[in-house]
Amino acid sequence: MSAHGHVDMGHTVAGWTGTTLALLGTTGAGAALCAAWAPGIWLGLALVAVAGLVTWLLHLAGWGKPSGPRPESEWDWRVRDTTARTGHANCLGCRAAGPRRAAAGALGARPVVSLSAGDGGS
Repeated sequence: MSAHGHVDMGHTVAGWTGTTLALLGTTGAGAALCAAWAPGIWLGLALVAVAGLVTWLLHLAGWGKPSGPRPESEWDWRVRDTTARTGHANCLGCRAAGPRRAAAGALGARPVVSLSAGDGGS
């Protein structure tokens, strides 16, 4: 059990990648601000925007998670959500990808694929 209790913290490849890129972008923009280097500020802010785009694309590719809590078997960050191709119901990211994707999300179940090396996803 973690310090947060027995809950789904939502750790995903999309989440970690986007957070890392955004952290690098804000750090770079902040350092450029301290150095009074205007192009560096814009480069850092551009990296923050890229972080949002990369996170969204990874979510659409199945490396994110749908809205709400997931079953415990899907808590590991290496578990890919195979229903992302058709979209998730009530998901802003999926709705932004187009009407077909958002409408299809309301129909299907959620099969799961684990990328762990045969150790049961641990």
